[in-house]
Amino acid sequence: AFMAAPGCVLVGADYSQIELRVLAHLSGDASLVEAFAAGEDIHAATARRIFKVTGDVAPELRARAKVVNFGVLYGMGARSLAQQMGLELQDAREFIDGYFSVYAGVRRYLDATLEEARERGWVATLLGRRRYLPGLRSGHRAERAFAERAAINTPIQGSAADLVKLAMLSVHRALSGRGSARLLLQVHDELLFECPEAEAESIAMLVRREMEGCYPLRVPLTVSVGTGHTWFDVH
Repeated sequence: AFMAAPGCVLVGADYSQIELRVLAHLSGDASLVEAFAAGEDIHAATARRIFKVTGDVAPELRARAKVVNFGVLYGMGARSLAQQMGLELQDAREFIDGYFSVYAGVRRYLDATLEEARERGWVATLLGRRRYLPGLRSGHRAERAFAERAAINTPIQGSAADLVKLAMLSVHRALSGRGSARLLLQVHDELLFECPEAEAESIAMLVRREMEGCYPLRVPLTVSVGTGHTWFDVH
């Protein structure tokens, strides 16, 4: 798993920001879709929109935008954001408000998802896998809050998992008959292959093509590929 066999190399293919791309697809938010379609650095793009800056984005502003970009996926509230970023609670609230004023479509999607989950008791991924959430009707505040965060996160994270599984099937079919290359591992949004060193370039191209084309989203799926004799070298 961690070191290629003699004469072989490892090829690692990693989806770029797949959960945020899934969020863009599910929410249809125009600004988020536009940023991904243009190939922008999504964290820098978010910082520009929230802080109304042009050109290069200061690293600390990009870092703050990144925390919120990913925090939204997990239902992060102002208190958690304040703790993570060392902000006053009011500043964190204003930061989250600024995010949702920029990505209003995301706010509408999250609200609608939570409302629908409360009505039917479950949420579903892009391909229809369900997660039942009885805790949404719990009288215990902490249990209900956990279920609400799960209702927001599951369609996004679960759909990302759907896409990785589709990619695995697609690559498996494309590699059929090429016994010299094999899939070793799936780790979150990365697939790791082993192949003869002479075939590394062609295998990398095949894997990228199949992973990026496994399912049509509103935004492009992008994959970064690396090769090396050890998994460490791949990255």
